[in-house]
Amino acid sequence: MKLKINGTEHELDVDTRTSLLDACRDHLGLTGSKKGCDHGQCGACTMLVNGRRINSCLTLAVMHEGDEITTIEGLGDPGNLHPMQEAFLHHDGFQCGYCTPGQIVSAVGMLGEVSDGWPSHATADVKDGASLSQGEIRERMSGNLCRCSAYPNIVDAIETASAKMKETA
Repeated sequence: MKLKINGTEHELDVDTRTSLLDACRDHLGLTGSKKGCDHGQCGACTMLVNGRRINSCLTLAVMHEGDEITTIEGLGDPGNLHPMQEAFLHHDGFQCGYCTPGQIVSAVGMLGEVSDGWPSHATADVKDGASLSQGEIRERMSGNLCRCSAYPNIVDAIETASAKMKETA
């Protein structure tokens, strides 16, 4: 099976029951995405598949041949951080750090959804599209849990990154 992860093609020989998360962590050494609950309830394993957020613990690796998969390792490098990574650092959008990779990847995917005009439950008027209010961010990020309760800083980081990403677009 071939998977394209972070722009690199990987040939893998894994059991067909292997989750995308386990394929990345156990077979490719991409350990940034975390196994929090292994039930799709915490968001620590969030990856982007073709630009959309998924809980990688709930999807089989074999289902993603031909897809573009992005993990936290694919967003930026230590010398060249993604704007969302920079914003999380600037706003202390983490405490213990366990959920941070999933939070960052999910936030990047969420901003893509907003820019594509996808409404959420918090969107006041679906005809006008989504604005990026704090309530909208909280609703859209509700699938990513932080046991340390760094939520206010996470929301601030997302607002900052969103503004920076709009400037550079």
